[in-house]
Amino acid sequence: MFKFLKEKLKAAVSRISSAIEKEEPIEVPLPPHIEPEEIFTEQEIEDIEVPPPPVEIIPEKPKETRIEKPKETLRKEEKKAELRQPFVEEKKHFEKPKEAVKEIKKKVAREEPIREIPKKEEPKKEIIHETPKKEVIHEAPKKEVIQEEKKGFFSRLKQAITTTKISPERFDELFWELELAMLENNVAFEVIGKIKADLKNDLVEKPITRGKVEDAVVESLRESISGLFDDYKAVDFVKEAKGKKPYIVSFLGANGSGKTTTIAKMAYMLQKTGLKCVLAAGDTWRSAAIQQLEEHAKRLNVPIVKHDYGADPAAVAFDAVEMAKARNIDVVLIDTAGRQHSNANLMDEMKKIVRVAKPDLKIYIGEMIAGNDCIEQIRSFDQAVGIDAVVLAKADIDEKGGTAISVTYVTKKPILFLGMGQEYKDLEAFDKEKILNSLGL
Repeated sequence: MFKFLKEKLKAAVSRISSAIEKEEPIEVPLPPHIEPEEIFTEQEIEDIEVPPPPVEIIPEKPKETRIEKPKETLRKEEKKAELRQPFVEEKKHFEKPKEAVKEIKKKVAREEPIREIPKKEEPKKEIIHETPKKEVIHEAPKKEVIQEEKKGFFSRLKQAITTTKISPERFDELFWELELAMLENNVAFEVIGKIKADLKNDLVEKPITRGKVEDAVVESLRESISGLFDDYKAVDFVKEAKGKKPYIVSFLGANGSGKTTTIAKMAYMLQKTGLKCVLAAGDTWRSAAIQQLEEHAKRLNVPIVKHDYGADPAAVAFDAVEMAKARNIDVVLIDTAGRQHSNANLMDEMKKIVRVAKPDLKIYIGEMIAGNDCIEQIRSFDQAVGIDAVVLAKADIDEKGGTAISVTYVTKKPILFLGMGQEYKDLEAFDKEKILNSLGL
């Protein structure tokens, strides 16, 4: 079941995901003071050591001593004193401390290298570590701020590398392949429109982690298809049948849709729950229809009400209801002739059966392989006599599955059962989770 649709959806989702993966990464704004020309990994950026601002240091003038030295040594020192003469001019430059301080402040504001005045009382190493820039960085509050800013930058950088997004225009281009796959597998137009709107809302202009795009598309598709059934829950058939006696059910549908076989399957299911039922052979038009239902009744050991061919099917339904009342039978199952919704006379006959029998539940039996034709037939029967629920026969031979996805959302009618074979036990209660799993979602 759903083999073709499953394969088509899988292929389309895979190609859509691959196309989205190739989309441009999201542009994440970086801090204004950082302008990287290349994108590095987080570890590489953490390993970069930022050097402190350069500090220009004036060499300290050596101290003069009064120790008596030889004459040759004194002459060498006098020559060295002459070479140190420029330092006198440098000293004059700092005779005005206020102007020097102002000049230093201006250079700090412009982030220029600071020209430090050597201090005779302090060693050179202490002068290097006493730059205003370095002291501010090592303050505890400032360090926390820098770490937070750094962390935010890495987070945004990582997001830019690992996420992608898709524009509305690009989404429409990519969705066309998925739309075509669903059309080929009998998914109704209304359902395709709903799925497209859901996927667009989940995927367009949203950051999606690279490598997980296909998971995001599949999850969105699963939620969208699951939502097709949420508002139209099927009635508990057995529970309803036990709550009223006799509980009357009429079966409607087109020619050859499998009504008679489905009626026999439901009679078998009711017997397994301890309920007694009676069959009404209301198909007085099709050749051998009465004999077919009678054969099922013998195999299941249930009573049957029948008239001759050409008789009024409404009369057959009435007699079956009266028999159930007289014999304390729990459920009446009324078979009807197959008819097309375009045949006005047969549709009027169906309306008469409904007026006479007053069924508690009107079930449409449709072929799952009929595709969108099945949906149109349900709409027409619903407008004529009102449909309460749907049973999809021949589900075991349908490889497309679009009908099962579309019926409930388009017709607003819940699916009660799926016919999964020719034996009496081959009638499964509809389970949307099983449908989703069959689709590979």
